[in-house]
Amino acid sequence: MTTSESGPTGRPFLRRAVAGDLDGFAREAWGRHAVLSRRDDLAKHRGESAEPGFGDLFSLDAVDELLAHRGLRTPFLRVAKQGTVVDSGQFTGDGGVGAEVADQLRDDRVAALFADGHTVVLQGLHRTWAPVTELATGLNTDLGHPVQVNAYVTPASSTGFSAHYDVHDVFVLQIAGTKRWHVHAPVHTDPLRTQPWNDRAAAVRARAQDEPVLDEVLHPGDALYLPRGYLHSATAQGEVSAHLTVGVHVVTRHALLETLLAGLADDPELRSSLPLGVDVSDPAALAPHLEVVARRAAEYLADRSDDDEQAERAARRLRGRVWSGNRPESLRPLRQAAAVHALGPATVLRLRHGLRHRTVTGHDGRLSLELGDRTLELPAEAAVPLEALLSGREVVLGEVAENEPGDAAVVARRLLTEGVLVTPDSAGGPTGGGPDDRAGTTEL
Repeated sequence: MTTSESGPTGRPFLRRAVAGDLDGFAREAWGRHAVLSRRDDLAKHRGESAEPGFGDLFSLDAVDELLAHRGLRTPFLRVAKQGTVVDSGQFTGDGGVGAEVADQLRDDRVAALFADGHTVVLQGLHRTWAPVTELATGLNTDLGHPVQVNAYVTPASSTGFSAHYDVHDVFVLQIAGTKRWHVHAPVHTDPLRTQPWNDRAAAVRARAQDEPVLDEVLHPGDALYLPRGYLHSATAQGEVSAHLTVGVHVVTRHALLETLLAGLADDPELRSSLPLGVDVSDPAALAPHLEVVARRAAEYLADRSDDDEQAERAARRLRGRVWSGNRPESLRPLRQAAAVHALGPATVLRLRHGLRHRTVTGHDGRLSLELGDRTLELPAEAAVPLEALLSGREVVLGEVAENEPGDAAVVARRLLTEGVLVTPDSAGGPTGGGPDDRAGTTEL
């Protein structure tokens, strides 16, 4: 059985957040220590023609566009001041006639809270603003870990959240204004998602009184990387400040262990019920059952006869989790449907950007195209056109079909229908967030 897999080439999206040697960053900084990258250094490493800064991703005008015209609902917005999160009832309300939704954002209430010094947090921005969607999808491929993006908009001389740590790695991209960051060493290294900072609130408060490992002001176009566990707080300076927080939900060795132990679900001895009337609060009552669990887990992990099969099962489970963490680029449903019906030799096709996939060739030659949420079964004859269609380059169907015209057309139609392929006309593309593409307009 043979396989092929999609993956990053050159890490162009990571380059937007890290200056210098990316291989060195991967070896020495990833998961280990904070890294500050200034705007000029980022621009230099992206190339002379690259536009410095992050104005193409987001802006203060984009904030107003989302809050005023998009009908956002909770939990796409949080509001906080000095570490205290405001109840959503203070800034949401009924959508009005024809949109009787009780938790739509009220722009007037958000404006009043912002004027009073509250920070506005646009959550899940990778689902509501197209350029940020493209960034998150690209970073998911570059990093190999799921990515989310929030925007933090803070009034002048205000702090939204007190010192805390995150249970995911963070890239901070300064969009507008300036913000002073205080970063302290972890009180708990590499916290898991079940180990939030408030479980160690006293230790966090104490550590925040120590000398910071980093005390810097970020200007528009600057970027900061923080591994999970690093304490941080940020204060806007003399003007409104906005930054994107790219949260990287890292896959850990602990997750591998969980995935590996999931195979124990096949053990009937471990699926059996505990005795009727068992007192689960009594350690003595649980002790014999824990012995059985420990023995069966040890036997399972010690059995190396099916290492390849265990690794395949673990990889299959993790693929679904990581690949489904970020959606590929959007497509225009009506144009995509029209492309399926109009498919012909002159049709230009390409793989959707950010669509992670893996092709497995079985012993009988049949192909399995594994995606984040499903697997497509294809005949052995699809191998040649499939390789061309999934290359990532734009291809003309008629050129792919020169050798096997029937197979290529059938495969292309199937992949177009399944949303694996797009045409230049149907692809959502890295366009702006709205009809007038305000992402790159002059900031307030």
